[in-house]
Amino acid sequence: MTAIPDSAIDRGARALVLPSGILLAALAGAWLAAVARAPIDAGQGIIAKIVFVHPPLAFAAYAGFVLTALGGALFLWRGDEAWDRMARASAEVGVLFCTLVIVTGPIWAKGAWGRWWSWDPRLTITLLLWFVYLAYLLLRSFTEGSERAARFAAVYGIAGFAVIPLNYFAIELAGGRSMHPENLQRGSLGAGMGWPFALGALVCLVAFAHLLARRIEVEALRSALAERLARTPSGLERG
Repeated sequence: MTAIPDSAIDRGARALVLPSGILLAALAGAWLAAVARAPIDAGQGIIAKIVFVHPPLAFAAYAGFVLTALGGALFLWRGDEAWDRMARASAEVGVLFCTLVIVTGPIWAKGAWGRWWSWDPRLTITLLLWFVYLAYLLLRSFTEGSERAARFAAVYGIAGFAVIPLNYFAIELAGGRSMHPENLQRGSLGAGMGWPFALGALVCLVAFAHLLARRIEVEALRSALAERLARTPSGLERG
């Protein structure tokens, strides 16, 4: 019987699942209550409350892609497959959150701009970021079990990291030509909006940690199954 991988990363992921799930449930309830009580913006109305969701989702997506690059770099350096599993899991969860960013953004845009989409620099680069890491996942799915592909994917994930600061600073780089609101700064939120926003950011990051831990568990099980099948002729158990 093939043992399930038991690296420090795998043990940490298993230990994180339960406490992160409990914390997520508690924080989500507090966040929903805070959003419900938050004042309605005088200019944009209730649609402005999407600020409690949209930027926090982006923070979680950034965390996923940063860990993809970090895991890839450590895999290239140490050669430990646990880092590769972490990189892959991080990319999958990061793409999930980036998808939610792309979905929630147009909801606000429709209310504020009167249209669902604009080829604004921030929106365009966010879409590019999504495609970069979607391509990473497609590469991994088409080359399952190949160490050479894993190393290439690690390099690709590290290179893709360059899109993150480009995305974050897209508004400044556009030189005033961007329709997207500027990055939030201290004091830019109205009275009573800071606490719901902070809770939203915390909820998204804890949700990211919980999903990442779960995904690393799945990757460990898949690795053990692949190793078991590789040792069995035609992938079948002998009687």
